[in-house]
Formats: sequence, structure tokens, C-alpha cells
Amino acid sequence: RTRPPLKPTMPLSPANLAPTPDLPEAELVARAAAGDGGAFEAIMRRHNRLLYRTARGIVRDDAEAEDVVQEAYLHAWRALAGYRTQSRLSTWLVRITVNQALGRLRRRTAQIIPLEAAMAHHEREGETTMLTDEPARGPEPSAMRAQIGRLMEARIDRLPDAFRIVFILRAVEELSVEEVAQALEIPEATVRTRFFRARSLLREDLAREVDTALVDAFGFDGARCDRIVAQVMARGREQGLA
Repeated sequence: RTRPPLKPTMPLSPANLAPTPDLPEAELVARAAAGDGGAFEAIMRRHNRLLYRTARGIVRDDAEAEDVVQEAYLHAWRALAGYRTQSRLSTWLVRITVNQALGRLRRRTAQIIPLEAAMAHHEREGETTMLTDEPARGPEPSAMRAQIGRLMEARIDRLPDAFRIVFILRAVEELSVEEVAQALEIPEATVRTRFFRARSLLREDLAREVDTALVDAFGFDGARCDRIVAQVMARGREQGLA
């Protein structure tokens, strides 16, 4: 029999949250299912980054990703009474978020797309980059890291859908192969293949980016060329060379 939607009976407030942040996950779920707003807020704070990145990896828009996460949480809260602990809560929440995000994509295109078809639509297409380095300190390295972060986001956004979400869950959120497979309902071998391909595409794209940047390295533009020529000619005239 279909359960009626759960209605939160406690507001989400610091007062309600105070006793719950360090509770075991199972107890938080039980409390939240009973209408404890503080318990559900604690659940959200534990999983916010994971779900946002999951949604962002699919819809590729910051504001829309936030909307997706909110809808996913509301759906999850209503369904908590039916949650079974055989799978991790994070995996269950990721699955809900993926479905919400794919629902957005379906509405964009006015098509009904099965999950696996949506994830594999561009299975053999796409390009992007990967870059790692040891962290440095100070304002310049911080600005550089921020710039690299934006570059990486842009390149990851260009990955094919099927590769992008697997890459984010595995490389960015560091979920296990098993967890990603459960969340996306695909075989573990497929997770490994798509992750390997995503990294390859990112490296290839970065290599192209470096090759392009090398052309502009130690730039010798027209102004610098003119300045050196003028200075040499002037000094040559002074020395009677011209």
C-alpha cells in the first residue's frame, strides 16, 4: 500500500540540529523519518557536496544543480520510511539525485530517455583535461589554483554525459567502484571503463591546451620587437655604426 508523504513536524533550525550531528546514520534516518527536522538537516550537511557535484555533473548548471539537490532531498525525506539499510544512505541519495537530474534533461528535450540510454548517449564522444600539482601558498598560487579549478570545471563539463558523472563520483567524490555502480545501476566493469576513458579524454585535452599555450609562452609581440629594434638602431647610430 502506498504510504502518504511524510510531513516534517519540526523546523530546520540550529536548536533542532544540536543533538544530532554526531549520531550514527541509522539513528539519524529513523529520527528524520519520524519528522525530526534537525536529524534531516544533519543528513543534508553530511551529503550536500556529494549530491551537488552529482547534480552539477549531469545538468552542467550551478543554479539548476541546486534546484535538483533540493528536489532530491525533498523526495528522499518523503521516502525515508521505505529506505532499507542494505545500501549506504549516500548511494541511495545519489541515485535519487541522478534520477532528478535526468528528469530535468528529459524535460529539456521533451523526450523519455531511459537512465542507461541517457548516461550512454555520448559514450564515444567528447574531450577534456586533467591537471595535478602540489599545492603552493600565497595570493598568486591561490589565484592560479582558482583559475585551474575553473579550467577543470569547464573541461569536465565537456566530457560525454556517461563519462562525466562517473568521473565526478570516482575522482572528485572518491566513491568506490561498487558504490558508483550501485548508484548509477550499471556494471562495475562499465564504471571502470568509463572512468578510464574520462581520464584519457581529460589528459588529451590538457595536452592540447599545453601545446597551444607553448606557442604563446615568452611572448615576443610587435611592441617588444619594435622597441628592441629602435634601441639597437639608436645605440648603433651613437657608436657610428649607421
